[in-house]
Amino acid sequence: MKMRKTTAALLSVIVPLTVLSACSDGGTKKTESPQSKDTGVNKAGMPIVAEKINLKMIAGKAPTTASNWNEVMLWQEYEKQSNIHVTWEMVPTDNLTEKRNIMLAGGDYPDAFFTAGIPATDLLKYGTQGTFIKLNTLIDNYAPNLKKLLDQYPEVRKGLTMPDGNIYSFPTIYDPQFTSVLGGGKVWIRKEWLDKLGLKEPETTDDFYNMLKAFKEKDPNGNNQADEIPFEVVGLPSIISYFKGAWGLGTRGTRHANVDMDSSGKLRFIPTDPKYLEMLQYLNKLYSEKLIAEDIFTIQANQFYATGAKGLYGATITTSPYTLMNQPGYIGASALKGPHGDQVYSAVGSPLANSGAFVITDKNKYPEATVRWMDHLYGEEGSKMFFMGFEGKSYEKTASGDLQYTKEITNNPNGLTFEQALVKYVVWPGGGYPNMVQQKFFKGAESQPESIQAAEKFKKYMPNELWPTFNYTAEENTRMAALNADINTYVTEMAAKFVSGKAPFSEWDNYVATLKKMRLDEFMQIYQAAYDRYKK
Repeated sequence: MKMRKTTAALLSVIVPLTVLSACSDGGTKKTESPQSKDTGVNKAGMPIVAEKINLKMIAGKAPTTASNWNEVMLWQEYEKQSNIHVTWEMVPTDNLTEKRNIMLAGGDYPDAFFTAGIPATDLLKYGTQGTFIKLNTLIDNYAPNLKKLLDQYPEVRKGLTMPDGNIYSFPTIYDPQFTSVLGGGKVWIRKEWLDKLGLKEPETTDDFYNMLKAFKEKDPNGNNQADEIPFEVVGLPSIISYFKGAWGLGTRGTRHANVDMDSSGKLRFIPTDPKYLEMLQYLNKLYSEKLIAEDIFTIQANQFYATGAKGLYGATITTSPYTLMNQPGYIGASALKGPHGDQVYSAVGSPLANSGAFVITDKNKYPEATVRWMDHLYGEEGSKMFFMGFEGKSYEKTASGDLQYTKEITNNPNGLTFEQALVKYVVWPGGGYPNMVQQKFFKGAESQPESIQAAEKFKKYMPNELWPTFNYTAEENTRMAALNADINTYVTEMAAKFVSGKAPFSEWDNYVATLKKMRLDEFMQIYQAAYDRYKK
């Protein structure tokens, strides 16, 4: 989910006021609560500690976020509640990985990394070294909100647990009930063009082909010019992610682009399957007839959105044409039925969106308090504060008791965009944060009515099981890094060549043989070992 894009053109936002106390730390009121005899940390309620403590954290700075989190109201008010002061150092997200690696190698690093985006390989590496602390027992004792989520969604716990049995991080979690956000970028179709041409929403891959052909040939925008673009997308992978479900592929979601499980219960390498070949041939047909834009391999995002804003796309894949292109009137497509009767909505991800969003280092003198500080943001009151901000400032109550962002946010008098107005109160624009993304509090493009309606269409065709990213041992990581560099790069290159026609399909057998020479069997053996650990 591309948070920075999904929020750029938001209008009024309304959120139910209902507060579920079962997952709350006690809100913003200071309450009498039991203390840990060892640490002086209150296990419930606020403040978290009786005497103020100071922490240093590094956070990734996306282009749309506030330049100085030390001045953001969220952290100033949360300090008053928790009695924990955080000094923030902001590092541009483009440089964050390099900066973090230098810090960790040199031993000069903070108490914690926030919006860290730390990959599983580094979680395991620095976790086993002791640089990132183990959180298993701390979560059990000081993180009731996260613990409840991990108990409720065991697939998230499995994906968060490293091969050594330890958890080293707080994650970004997508609410499994928030189907629209799991779907991310969706296929959108311009409804007025369907209506003008007397077409129904496509139900099959043949329907989709015929629809694009009509968009190209029958002047649906009525300007007597052949300027319509039947189907435009940034890159081929998102097209493959959607269409492979029509051939019964991608049965475990998008976190595993090239591996899923076949009908017999065995792991399958998708890009060598005969049905994958059929799908590429179908896409080649669309491309060769110029039903897919010729520039999908080269178009940049800014040009994609600029052209989309002119209303020239008959179909596209994005988060929301309305919020990103100011183009209403698109409807979301459901899963298409393929030539063999397969109908899977394969373009959907795991609820575990980002395993390495927040880590605590061994420099931290107050790990119990830090865990409680982080965990509060996963609770009802903390999540509302994190996403919505503060009453009378960034949101207000309606007559019906709901919450909505203020006009300062939605229609800023100084001409600020939604995000520019919002980031002095909260820090979630830019993404990568540790939290639970729920429809009632997150109001990006995925919460727009058309997105919710689209999700309702494809919900029944989603895979029954959505795998998170698997975790590998240190030895497996070393081998997979080398194997992936060859195998996945070659698969991506050849998919583009087959679809564009630069490689004839008579080369398919050579393509499969080349992958085997790249030690595909070893790749799948390691995958199987990781899968077996996940299932345990």
